[in-house]
Amino acid sequence: PHPTLRIGTAVAGFQLAVTIEDNGVGIPTEILDKIYLPNFTTKVEGLSLGLGLGLTIVQRIVAEHEGDIRVISKPGCTRFTVLLNLPNRKP
Repeated sequence: PHPTLRIGTAVAGFQLAVTIEDNGVGIPTEILDKIYLPNFTTKVEGLSLGLGLGLTIVQRIVAEHEGDIRVISKPGCTRFTVLLNLPNRKP
């Protein structure tokens, strides 16, 4: 299949959900709990650029806004969901 990236938004109650989903190979379950760690990368040294900081930075920014980031991954589909509280709405 052709590479596909889907981006969506939804409002539920007092939260905004932003989802980013692709149809790639997925994230192996054995590394899924490590993807937010600083300096963790699956990039092969010398073949591509990557410091292993991207998701660490995203997680910190989301946390600074009192939000949450979640990931679900399996072969053929990885979905990240960012949940942010909306201003002027109460839980």
